[in-house]
Amino acid sequence: MLDHGTERPACAPASGHTDGAGATTLITDLPYGPKAAEVAREAVAVALHGAEADLLDDARLITSELATNAFASGRPPLVLCVDRRSQTAGSLEVEITVTDGGCSDPSPSSAPTPEEEAESGRGLVIVEALADAWSLTTGTRGTRAWCRLTRGFHLSPDGTH
Repeated sequence: MLDHGTERPACAPASGHTDGAGATTLITDLPYGPKAAEVAREAVAVALHGAEADLLDDARLITSELATNAFASGRPPLVLCVDRRSQTAGSLEVEITVTDGGCSDPSPSSAPTPEEEAESGRGLVIVEALADAWSLTTGTRGTRAWCRLTRGFHLSPDGTH
């Protein structure tokens, strides 16, 4: 959802979450252009405000890669959805989805291996390395890239965060 008055991403309660405790969904349109990744990173920072730095860094990098792929390989519109849910025992689950208007290339069954000297082509390899789960579904009517990150609070031996 986009707050059209400010042109900034807006957060809304997640649909389908039964207990309502700590669940937030952010949905925003991304510009169809080179700024897609930058806007996506900023939106993730808003959605994950207060999250651990490691989770935020991984989510921003993954989102940047998915938005870049959507712009480079897809058609408008580009849409980002970030679902944030607090889990039991203090863990946080984040699902990131980027959709676009489709492409003509078939869906890869796994992350492609880029040429060693290539300047691009590592996006899905990065997603695969950082995400706990991910999928990519491509088609002429739409493409959906999705991933899940789950992180828990790490306690030190004295029981503090």
